[in-house]
Amino acid sequence: MIRYALECRDCESEFEAWFASSEAFEKQKDRHLIACPDCGGSDIRKQIMAPSVRPSEKSGASDPERVFGKLAAKARQHISENYDYVGDGFAEEARSMYYGERDSRPIWGETTTEERESLKEEGVPAAPLPPAFVPPKQDDKSKLN
Repeated sequence: MIRYALECRDCESEFEAWFASSEAFEKQKDRHLIACPDCGGSDIRKQIMAPSVRPSEKSGASDPERVFGKLAAKARQHISENYDYVGDGFAEEARSMYYGERDSRPIWGETTTEERESLKEEGVPAAPLPPAFVPPKQDDKSKLN
């Protein structure tokens, strides 16, 4: 079954109706079997509307916190596996790569507010990680198990 938002062209009133299919709507419309509940007119058109899709209960997709938790866990894992942790040497390391003194590679670490502002002023591309995406620091990994 499909629910359509409809509009009467005669009186411009809006209403909804259910149809077995898009084809069923078109057939009933062509035969003038759809009537406006306000004026009885049969010059009806579909309105633009977003689809209403309900996630399955099993997917857990209806729980935004759970979805975000899964996303954050994947981000932490990706950063942990693909980025080098440089600790509080982040600003120096990022600057060295930016100026070609070291080979570029993905890194993450910490900076002070002053270092972060200095990197920004120099045009060094760097952005803070959202707290939920920060993986355990290398020296913290032994505490996981």
